[in-house]
Amino acid sequence: MSCNVDTNWLDAYVDESCSAEEREGIETHLRACTACSVETLSRMHTKRAIRAAASRYAPSPEFQRRVEASLREETTAGKSIWAVVNPFRSHGWLAQMSALAVALVLVVGSVLLWTSHVNRQQALAQLLDLHVATTASSNPVDVLSTDRHTVKPWFQGKLPYAFNLPEFQDTPFKLIGGKLVYFRHTAGAQLLVELRKHQISVFIFQDQSGMRVASGSVREKGFSAESWGEGGLRYTVVGDATAADIHQLAELLRAAGH
Repeated sequence: MSCNVDTNWLDAYVDESCSAEEREGIETHLRACTACSVETLSRMHTKRAIRAAASRYAPSPEFQRRVEASLREETTAGKSIWAVVNPFRSHGWLAQMSALAVALVLVVGSVLLWTSHVNRQQALAQLLDLHVATTASSNPVDVLSTDRHTVKPWFQGKLPYAFNLPEFQDTPFKLIGGKLVYFRHTAGAQLLVELRKHQISVFIFQDQSGMRVASGSVREKGFSAESWGEGGLRYTVVGDATAADIHQLAELLRAAGH
């Protein structure tokens, strides 16, 4: 966020734990502050996504079969090893503990994988929100120019990294400009590109675990997106154009990055 609002203030609003008077004050601020509005929208979306994921998650039959098979194998192995090491003592408890440990590892591993998947889906949804907020704004960019030699230098000193932009001449794409955005409390670049009547956002952040969007191409809610990591940066192209158009722009960016 670009203003100094306490994030606990927004959390109270999203969790509906503030008073009616506080709520009115927060909504007054949100109507005047685009950064806080985007941040609040992202927090609401994250909360809904986590609630939905928690309510619908259940292990698949295939996963249950794998766990049961592993338990049977570990039980047999535990009995055999204990019989060799100490054949004079009861060994049932060791096999049970081994089986429980394996089951715990499998369950924790599956939960971590699922959490990672949900986080990446949430990241994409939040970038979609940023794209929509930008295109709906009367001042969508901070630097307005079709010249990459004007837009790229504008970010110098504002970001701890640099990136290359392709030459858009002789392509169907037109560079509109760029702006500084904040995603998960980290500064990044958002470029706005025009294709016929479509507007496409290119987000560029440092490729950190908390910033990652699911790699590859996806189509969601009428929007296409493509994301990839390269040179320590994470690129995500989002817009209401076709998946083929999004991919063509992504290829131009990849070529410029080499």
